[in-house]
Parts: sequence; structure tokens; C-alpha cells
Amino acid sequence: MPNYTLTYSPSSKGWVSFYSYNPDFMIGMNNYFYSFKGGNLYRHNTNEQRGTFYGVFTESTITSVFNESPLINKLFKTLNIEGDDAWDAQLYTDLQSGGFALSSYFEKKEQSYFSFIRNSGVIPASTSEYPLRSVNGIGRSTSIVSTVPSAVVVNYAIAIGSIVSIGDYLYYSLPPSYSTPILFGEITDINIDLKNGINQLIVDTTVSGGGIPSIQNPYTMYIKNSVAESHGLLGHYCVFTLTNDNTSKVELFALESEVMKSYP
Repeated sequence: MPNYTLTYSPSSKGWVSFYSYNPDFMIGMNNYFYSFKGGNLYRHNTNEQRGTFYGVFTESTITSVFNESPLINKLFKTLNIEGDDAWDAQLYTDLQSGGFALSSYFEKKEQSYFSFIRNSGVIPASTSEYPLRSVNGIGRSTSIVSTVPSAVVVNYAIAIGSIVSIGDYLYYSLPPSYSTPILFGEITDINIDLKNGINQLIVDTTVSGGGIPSIQNPYTMYIKNSVAESHGLLGHYCVFTLTNDNTSKVELFALESEVMKSYP
């Protein structure tokens, strides 16, 4: 664990800030703050390079929580930064992890910065991704025909639907519980001819972690790109950490999120 220097606020009656520097000794004198490190004397709040202590730069971070109406399950959809610079944001809730918004995602509107919250994902998907609205079930297949690993044909007796897209990832689960999704592969083509009863997905199983099921009729589902198809972060509360690597003066006044009640 790294060492931190803490600051106490008499007005807040609490320890409000953590600093990355760890001095050997510190003292306040003549309205200036001084510290000693490695036998050298430093005067603080005079360096033009903000966030630099003893010649080492450290990013500025702020961690807090959105916790309004904690008994209601919600979708945290956007971030609004009231300040003069955009920040990188990492977010997680009691139901999901991996929400984020890069500083480059923010758009400046009327002196505020706005961004949608994206969901980061891994392949194969983690359990935290299963509650996402980008996850959709299809049903049990009728047959799986393997020609080459990059062109496995999955046939269905039911209509696949129009939401599934090329580039989605297909998963399957096996009986008797059908409870553990396993990566099948990436969907590379879709063949639908309702008149002739053709409902096929072409799947590339060569992606890392992919593989052909051991039975012909597993239950299948698909997960869309978690970043492109983000619908917000689901949870009762949302913990966020803002990070800024600007070396000049940056002011942050407030952060808010557009939140809506989740209706499962």
C-alpha cells in the first residue's frame, strides 16, 4: 500500500484530501507550507506543474458516490461535469462493474461537459455483464454444422429476430441447469429466409475462449458490443472515481448523473 499525506478540514471536521507525497517533516510559516524530503527543503503551492511533488507527477483523483433513493434499482446513464475541464471517469455499482467515460468522450455544452456512460466488457463476458440490456436470448438450436472453425452453422426452428447483428458474440449453456453461459464465438453472418424456414447464424469459433458445444441443441444467447451498445450502469448506487492528468489549474464544482428507475 502506498503512503499518503492526509489533510484535515476544521470546517468539515474530517480528513478531506489524500496527497501522493510523503515528506520527512513539514511546517507552516509566514502563510506558506514547507516540507523536507531527502534533506531538501520545498515550498508548496508555488510549482507551475500542478500535481508534481519532489519532481514526481501524480494524477489527481476524486472518489465519491451517487446514492439518491438507495432502495430503488436505477440506470445511471450520463455524467455532467460542472467545471473547466473534462475528467476520465471509472464507475461501478452493486450490480455491475466496468462503467467508464474517457475525457475525450465529453462534449462541452454551455460551460459544462456531458458524456454517456459506457460499459466496458471482456471476452468471454464476465458475470457482471449478464444484467446488461445488450444481452438477449435466442432459444435452443436444432443443429450445429461444423465445416471449418471460422464458419460453424447454427440452425434454428424459431425466428432469430432482427436485433441480432454481425459482430455480436454468441454464447450457449448446457442442460440440465442451463445456468452457465459459455462462449461459442463471433457471429460473422446471418441467413434468414422465413418462407423456406431458414434461420441460421454463422459463427467463428476461433476467437479466444470460443468453442463448439458438445450437443446439437444447447440454449443460445448473444451479447452485443458492450461499449457501442451501452444502456447505462445498473445498480442501487454508483461509486465513481474521476481522474485528471492536467498539469495546469483545474476547477471542479460538481458532478451529476442522469438517472432513471429500472423496470425489469
